[in-house]
Amino acid sequence: MSRQYGDFPFFPQTRTPFIFDIKTIEIIIIFLSGACTFIIILPGIRGKARPFWLLRVLTSLFIGAVILAVNFTTDWEVGQVSANTTYKAFSNAFVNVDVGLRVGLKGINITLKGNPVVQKNETIDYNEQFNWELTKLVDHDYYESLQNGLPNPILYVAEKFTGNSPCTLQSQYRICAYYTSALMWMAFCTWVISNVLFSMQTVEYGAYMILTTAAFMVFSLLSFGTVRHASMCSMKFGSVTLHTVFGGSFWLTLATSLLCTLIGVILILMHRIKPKTLKWLFNLTENDEPNSFEKYKMEESCSDDSDSPCMQLRRMS
Repeated sequence: MSRQYGDFPFFPQTRTPFIFDIKTIEIIIIFLSGACTFIIILPGIRGKARPFWLLRVLTSLFIGAVILAVNFTTDWEVGQVSANTTYKAFSNAFVNVDVGLRVGLKGINITLKGNPVVQKNETIDYNEQFNWELTKLVDHDYYESLQNGLPNPILYVAEKFTGNSPCTLQSQYRICAYYTSALMWMAFCTWVISNVLFSMQTVEYGAYMILTTAAFMVFSLLSFGTVRHASMCSMKFGSVTLHTVFGGSFWLTLATSLLCTLIGVILILMHRIKPKTLKWLFNLTENDEPNSFEKYKMEESCSDDSDSPCMQLRRMS
């Protein structure tokens, strides 16, 4: 509690590894709140098509949540390898660790976990995020990691993505991720327009916009997939090499695009083959009541004839 050898005591701050992107959590919470709201108001929906209405709302919310969330996830491309490698600079001591690499649209995430976690009297459990933008490079985060003295495996992988690296991985991934993110935002806009068209009783045009949403998502996947055809630098740890494959966000986006395509095709076919069933599902059944001009003529005729049945009913009411 007092000075120690003439200096104030130093209490190192406990490092908390990067676990999950906060923006992704916020998006999930927002869409879950919307889903719970629609479930609560479900008893107030009239008609026998109530279950289909709930299914339509939940499916639409799922599609919107996926489109937004994958813009901030870090598992578009993933890779992991177990290796015996050096742990710190200026040390020949080897440790057995699992080195992981996760590539997203906003940067890369590098993990390092020991087998076991405690080795050389240290806890080896790191999860570091290196972000990039259109005008920001990974170099800034990399130099900060050098100053903080991060382990060698993390610095080795991060160095491959710096601007000075001959691998040019950063420029390849950053450009592909930029266009992929732009196409996903276009998909989100068309998703919003499709919901507006469905609410305006224009189901056919809403189906076309759902197909447009699927097209933008497929184009975003093609944009990100082009980086796989570029020359890749190998990341070797001794005798093993770190290889990457498409991750969960990539396959989730592909599955969602196929779902949008299936929905759009089904709605268009039902509009051409069974339009009455489609109107019933969307609560768009034809109204047998006369239009406003006919109602106006009937009310005018009733006002001229005081003994008409409509006038008698109006007096009784």
